[in-house]
Amino acid sequence: MTLTSDHIQDIITIRLTSSQEGQRLDRALAEAETQLSRAAIQRLIKSGQVLIDGKPVTSSDQKASSDVEYTLHIPYPKERDVTPEQLPLNVLFEDSDLIVINKAPGMVVHPGAGVNSGTLVNALLYHCGETLSGIGGQIRPGIVHRLDKDTSGVLVVAKNDAAHQGLASQFEQRTASRQYLAITKGVPKKAQGVIDAPIGRHPTQRTKMAVNLKGRRAVTNYEVITTAPPFALISCRLETGRTHQIRVHMAHLGLPIFGDPTYGRSFQPPKQWPQSCRETIENFKRQALHAATLGITHPISGRELNFQTDPPADFQNLWTAIKKVASLKTH
Repeated sequence: MTLTSDHIQDIITIRLTSSQEGQRLDRALAEAETQLSRAAIQRLIKSGQVLIDGKPVTSSDQKASSDVEYTLHIPYPKERDVTPEQLPLNVLFEDSDLIVINKAPGMVVHPGAGVNSGTLVNALLYHCGETLSGIGGQIRPGIVHRLDKDTSGVLVVAKNDAAHQGLASQFEQRTASRQYLAITKGVPKKAQGVIDAPIGRHPTQRTKMAVNLKGRRAVTNYEVITTAPPFALISCRLETGRTHQIRVHMAHLGLPIFGDPTYGRSFQPPKQWPQSCRETIENFKRQALHAATLGITHPISGRELNFQTDPPADFQNLWTAIKKVASLKTH
């Protein structure tokens, strides 16, 4: 049966291209601009949430058509008990409407598959009690935007629905400003540039994203801060907020984020490098990406708020080791 409006998180309408005519429907919809895996599409079809003219599609293997409009009803995540946990939080700002956190690397933002505890949401429920926005559902209370587990930095959370809607609008309208620091494996050819390349689901590895002509528009502005060949410290400013956007875009340029286990390759420092530098580099086991600044308009008061944080110690130690090696090589 189709869902009522109270149970629908999002509605996606899709008109397929003529090149997709005759494909299996689940495959064609997964390749479209849905950011959904083929398995997720199959679950939606099975539960009656893919419709044509208000009538549910009955089979995943039926032939796709470019002559109709498909409507996908995306349900809220299945509710589950999320336990408040007393976990460390670095609070940058807090009032009755929102809370701004400097998220530590290694912390998942909200519960998901295989992760039920130790998340930012668990910590926020303990810290804020019942004052978080309910728009995101039980497992995403207050969550307006996300950072990957191993990305550190500034993240804002809404405490009520009005604040949530106001913040979400700023991210959607691109009036919120976000700037990241990253260490890349490789030095950009230009001191600054704009990457305007659509991002969608990887065509064969469905847990990954990729530059994909069928994906959604994604724009990243980058600027080189300094270099220590073969590495560079860069600043990235987002115009859009696609999943893994900076990681995918920099890898697309042949400049993967250092330590990125998904879009980069492992790096083994040469044996002739100083042991302390080698150990620091070898022990860095995440992508070197930090959400350094966030600028928003307070959704209730209208006050301009700007937050800036330094990268965590492991990031700074990594860059120090890289610079030391680079300086030795120049002598």
